[in-house]
Amino acid sequence: MTTPKIHDSRYSWLRLLVTLAIATVANVGMWAVIVILPAVEVEFGAGRAEASMPYTLTMVGFALGNLIIGRLVDRVGVTLALNGAALVIAAGYALSVLAPSITVLSLTHLLLGLGTAVGFGPLIADISHWFIKRRGIAVALVASGNYLSGAIWPTALSGILAESGWRSVYLTLALVTLVVLMPLSLLLRRRLPATAHETSAAASALNARSSGLTPRQLQWLLGLAGIGCCVAMAMPQVHIVAYCVGLGYGPAVGAEMLSLMLLGGVASRIISGLLADRLGGVVILLAGSVLQCIALFLYLPYDGMISLYMVSLVFGLAQGGIVPSYALVVREYMPPREAGARVGFVMMMTILGMALGGWMSGWIYDVTGSYQLAFINGILWNGLNIAILLLLLLRSRSAQNATTALS
Repeated sequence: MTTPKIHDSRYSWLRLLVTLAIATVANVGMWAVIVILPAVEVEFGAGRAEASMPYTLTMVGFALGNLIIGRLVDRVGVTLALNGAALVIAAGYALSVLAPSITVLSLTHLLLGLGTAVGFGPLIADISHWFIKRRGIAVALVASGNYLSGAIWPTALSGILAESGWRSVYLTLALVTLVVLMPLSLLLRRRLPATAHETSAAASALNARSSGLTPRQLQWLLGLAGIGCCVAMAMPQVHIVAYCVGLGYGPAVGAEMLSLMLLGGVASRIISGLLADRLGGVVILLAGSVLQCIALFLYLPYDGMISLYMVSLVFGLAQGGIVPSYALVVREYMPPREAGARVGFVMMMTILGMALGGWMSGWIYDVTGSYQLAFINGILWNGLNIAILLLLLLRSRSAQNATTALS
């Protein structure tokens, strides 16, 4: 296969399908803890904020894993990284089963999150190398594996949870992880030739000059924006099951709303990816952030069961394209040889935002006895994200206009 034919090739699409299958299994560790949160709260006699700590540490591990494994993928390739991560994920599930307290359970989820990260930023960075014209949709589809995982697995495992408890669920997931991830990782052994980076590198260098920012400055700016949007995003995603339990609808209804939200997110990611191939990552990222803010406002006046189903779907459709758009912006503005590390850093910051938002919302609930202020808190953080993206968009447009005027 010659270098010009590597990008957007038949093999690229085959690799995309395999990567999506891996992501759907690898990411389940991020969502399983949300579904078992009410059971953990009851078993260990914990408050809402304390019971949220396993999720928070899962996200901390997930954040660190995106950075660490992303750098590892740049150096040794995605196959070795996937095999190592599969062992870490399985160990995280197994050790969680043995946890005697909420503190130990939180620590085992830190390990679980660290391994689970391989299914997000590192896979997104890897697949982005194999596409140029269709990079937006390719990145969006791989990122959708995260939401497909959350939409499929909690519902699929609900029977085991009801009959045998959350520990049986975790043992099942440990086995599935090893059986699926390690064989599929062997299908991703092919490495991209060094010469294939040249076209992508030239385009990213041109975009970087138009922003007037160094890669490091842009990386930190995107990281801060990612924290803002994901603190907001965490309120419904992390607490929708607990929110429904508090309203008297039960955990099953909450799990259905979470699945509906995430399925909406899958549709949003695909649509955003298609549009990003035409409009660019920054425009799509800003649009998604504004829509997410509007959707968060809808949670304030509506708490009926039917209304919450509808609002959860709207929220999923609004915010699904946000996080993968950060990866697109990184690839559009930064050197391709640093994709794993740069995408990993920005993904790390978005996930830290999720971790902070998950804990913060639980703390606000414990203090006030209500989630209303937690929704408002999310809206304020979302505003910070929108302001940063507007700044970036205006700087880029101003530089492009100035260049056009001089020419």
